[in-house]
Amino acid sequence: MREDLLHFIWRHNKLPTNQLCTTDDEPVLVKSIGIQNRHAGPDFFNASVTIDGQLWAGNVEMHLKSSDWYAHHHEIDKNYDNVILHVVWEDDVVVFRKDGSKIPTLEMRNFIPSELLLKYKALMENSRSGFINCEKDFGEMDPFLLESWMHRLYIERLEHKSELIFDLLNKTKNDWEAVLFILLAKNFGSKVNGPFFLDRALELDFALIRKTSYDTHQLESLLFGHFGLLNEQDCTDAHYLQLQKEYGYLANKFGLSETIAKPEFFGLRPANFPTIRLSQLAHLYNGQPQLFSILIGSSGLKEVYDVFQVGTSPYWDNHFTFGKVSRKSGKKLSHKFIDLLVVNTLIPLRFCHARHLGHEVDEELIALLSEVTKEENSIIAHFDGLGPKTKNAFESQAKLELYNNYCSKNKCLQCVVGTHLLNRNT
Repeated sequence: MREDLLHFIWRHNKLPTNQLCTTDDEPVLVKSIGIQNRHAGPDFFNASVTIDGQLWAGNVEMHLKSSDWYAHHHEIDKNYDNVILHVVWEDDVVVFRKDGSKIPTLEMRNFIPSELLLKYKALMENSRSGFINCEKDFGEMDPFLLESWMHRLYIERLEHKSELIFDLLNKTKNDWEAVLFILLAKNFGSKVNGPFFLDRALELDFALIRKTSYDTHQLESLLFGHFGLLNEQDCTDAHYLQLQKEYGYLANKFGLSETIAKPEFFGLRPANFPTIRLSQLAHLYNGQPQLFSILIGSSGLKEVYDVFQVGTSPYWDNHFTFGKVSRKSGKKLSHKFIDLLVVNTLIPLRFCHARHLGHEVDEELIALLSEVTKEENSIIAHFDGLGPKTKNAFESQAKLELYNNYCSKNKCLQCVVGTHLLNRNT
């Protein structure tokens, strides 16, 4: 038994309204369930309930056991002073308000229809492969209902990504160009080096990117040195020594902080080596320190792709690391990598910028993302095995949000699919 089942039953009026009574045998009539609260405080605000002929207006709190009221210290929290009804699965202790008055308790297990409990149990144990609980029914969902849910899921995903962006905006004193650089650095680092690149980017004054952006060698020296790639004492490679000398000059001139930490190479494909990614990042900013203004003003995906059509310095045409010659190959940003930058940097940033200005661009961003190729990973492959097939990055992003924040956490009753299945024929 989970508390979210109690929320579901209350929210969808699944209780037999003419039979309800408190644990003190006082008749209960629910006139209004109130508004569900998914944040701190009581579970439902502004409910209206008649108890033993007396009409009460206030909040409703739900727990699996009555004693959870004390386990969660609600008795000393003023946010719970206006609770008019305590709805529980099991009433194991009498609960009192701070002023000593007893809170009426509705023990839900005495009133839940057995058919609903059986359907709930079946839903939670329905997985054949261990992927998601509703996998037997997911492919049969109403396409319109599923599409609407995908829209909501993707906006939730953007809101989660917004937390970092607005935090960066605060740290940079509303410098959107600096925020873009930090996000790009994080995403150029990918999963392995992303956290390290994020930390180092936060330590770098974006004003230095502006000052060095018209000299590729200087900008590349700045990034390589600041991100810990110029700390070797015994490297005799001529290009390495040139970068190291230039960075020494910049570090002395601008008082740059040193780092003994280094980005990872192990486990990465050569194209993702930090040497290649930082050179590409330097060339992206070469000659265009106002990159945010360019990207935010781009009118379509082609313009965005054109901006990201950058490569590396000639040295990296036949190198992946300093001093080790490799077969000559182009090192331009791949279409697949640019798609990741659009998904993880550009669209979240546009979303936050619009929110910051009080504009509504949700549908515009979804339309843009729908032009991007879907991600390929095991989660999307599993969903595609259930049907319908994922068509683009908008759908893959929504499904990742669905899996990571609903399916994998068994939040079936907060999901449109789960609530639809449980509501069906009950």
